[in-house]
Amino acid sequence: MSVLEQAVSVSVPAVPPQTTDLTCSRGFGAWLAQHRVSLAFSSYQSGQLFLIGRLPSGAVSFHQRDFERAMGLWWEPGRLFLASMVQIWRLENVLGPHERANAHFDQLFVPRTARITGDVDAHEMVVEANGRVVFVNTKYSCLATFSLSHSFKPLWKPKFVSRLAAEDRCHLNGLALENGRVRYVTAVSETDVVDGWRPHRAGGGVVIRVEDDAVVARGFSMPHSPRVHDGALYVLDSGRGYLVRVDPVTGAKQDVAFCPGFMRGLAFHDNHAIVTLSLPRNLNFHGLPIEEEIARRGGEPWCGVQIINLATGDVVEWIRLDGAIRELFDVVAMPGVECPMGVPLQGPDLSNLITFEAPDRALDEPGWA
Repeated sequence: MSVLEQAVSVSVPAVPPQTTDLTCSRGFGAWLAQHRVSLAFSSYQSGQLFLIGRLPSGAVSFHQRDFERAMGLWWEPGRLFLASMVQIWRLENVLGPHERANAHFDQLFVPRTARITGDVDAHEMVVEANGRVVFVNTKYSCLATFSLSHSFKPLWKPKFVSRLAAEDRCHLNGLALENGRVRYVTAVSETDVVDGWRPHRAGGGVVIRVEDDAVVARGFSMPHSPRVHDGALYVLDSGRGYLVRVDPVTGAKQDVAFCPGFMRGLAFHDNHAIVTLSLPRNLNFHGLPIEEEIARRGGEPWCGVQIINLATGDVVEWIRLDGAIRELFDVVAMPGVECPMGVPLQGPDLSNLITFEAPDRALDEPGWA
């Protein structure tokens, strides 16, 4: 347990100049309470990390902190990893089980380390069972980990990519763990030229098994966020707007649910899928099947988070963002967390929040640790 030098009191972040209205479904707060979970999601467009929880009053808490080009997230109890423009951050909760920040926040995430990668367009990341951080290095079309002396250490590249180059040849973007090791990745195309994936956005996407380079499924439109959940493989077929279940043996695909936005993040909790949705960058999804599907259903594109019941495919709860923020990226579920918040990267809130770990023995005992 951390020992705090002073009572925890952290200021609420100021409202940004360009505002965004965040609304949620009527039952969203009750869903968080019933499932004993909080959420975190990122927006690389606005450069923000959002921490979503439930206040003691029952109101939903939306807490945000700035991280330039905030993208991939990974959560494990008491810890968040976040990929940003040139760093991968490790944020640590400094509160003990019975401590609260500002009276009601039960998790206070403080930036503790930043591994400098440079602008490699790091997308998703995982922490393997042995503690190794693996991230998708999209610019160099490979999986990578940290290096003590260099920007990154490459671990794997698709077989169809002939060499490492800062060319985003296939738009490698997502990865999935299975049994504590990286198992699957997604790419928008099987191309080996600079920016080669763009002409193949509709139908050129693949899911690849890392251990033997096998393409286990093809025909996706800009796939993202492969995940293994309860023994099944799921993928966001983002250019079609569908959450898809994939048979990794046969490559057969089964649509689970349609979401009216470009999906880029996927998490699971209590037989529910949690996805982030973005609006189109150029006002329409030109050339992608999702545009026709939304029109056929008489809908409009969304920016937000939707929670899907996996048994029925129904969207049971949601968050919607209207205004300056138009694009989201990743999302994680944080079981057992009621109401999280974060400390900013600079300023008095960070400089004055000093904590120290309890020593292994009394400091006035003879000897040295």
